[in-house]
Amino acid sequence: MKASRPIRLVAAGLAASIALAACSKEKEEYIERPVDNIYNTAVDYLTAERYQAAAKEFDEVERQHPYSAWATKAQIMAAYAYYQANKYDEAIVGLDRFIQLNPSNRDVGYAYYLKALCYYEQITDVQRDAKLTELALNALDEVVRRFPDSIYARDSRLKIDLTYDHLAGKEMEVGRFYLQRGQYLAAINRFRYVVDKYQTTSHAPEALHRMIESYLALGLKEEAQRIAAVLGYNYPGSDWYQDSYSLVETGKPFTENQKPGLLRRAWNQINPF
Repeated sequence: MKASRPIRLVAAGLAASIALAACSKEKEEYIERPVDNIYNTAVDYLTAERYQAAAKEFDEVERQHPYSAWATKAQIMAAYAYYQANKYDEAIVGLDRFIQLNPSNRDVGYAYYLKALCYYEQITDVQRDAKLTELALNALDEVVRRFPDSIYARDSRLKIDLTYDHLAGKEMEVGRFYLQRGQYLAAINRFRYVVDKYQTTSHAPEALHRMIESYLALGLKEEAQRIAAVLGYNYPGSDWYQDSYSLVETGKPFTENQKPGLLRRAWNQINPF
């Protein structure tokens, strides 16, 4: 029993020696290099799609030569490398720092745009939490607001439309959940929210149709007719209108032999001119 203590002491001392040796080795391996050498190495890694290695080298440019003209460019290049490596959190941190330190830099517009892409490309299916989608929308809006005439704003506007479509899809998912479980009023509220806030998205016709289904399930046929007339006026050639028309007319799925009748009369009552 007495012999065990010295053995433990020796083992602990040996471990400490190894740790110190490792630290010493790391310090010995640090070699200050010319800034163009580090930057070009980073670019070579980037070209070879070794993105994390590239990001590390770009970070090294700023670490070794923080006051050089290369350091500012290396900041945004490091963020780009992290973005390419799908290290979005690291990229966003770097981009926020670049924007804060270089608000007048000619690349600041790209920095805002790349930050928006970091959020946008993390949007997955509609069943996931919508927080990232909202962050993407806010970041894309900021690009359009700050740089309205830039190429980044044009692409951001397109992505904003797709982002709204994603948010509408999330609301539709919840609305369908309520509808399937017979919670019709809750479903109607969700579908109405889609129609009111996301009326330009691809989900609007379905939202109107699901409202019609919900009203019919509640026995509110006149309200269903009113919504169906709105659907027919805005989306007359859509499959959703055909399905809604059939539901209101016959309570059955659409058939090719369906003829105008009740729904058209309902529309004329709402919009006689």
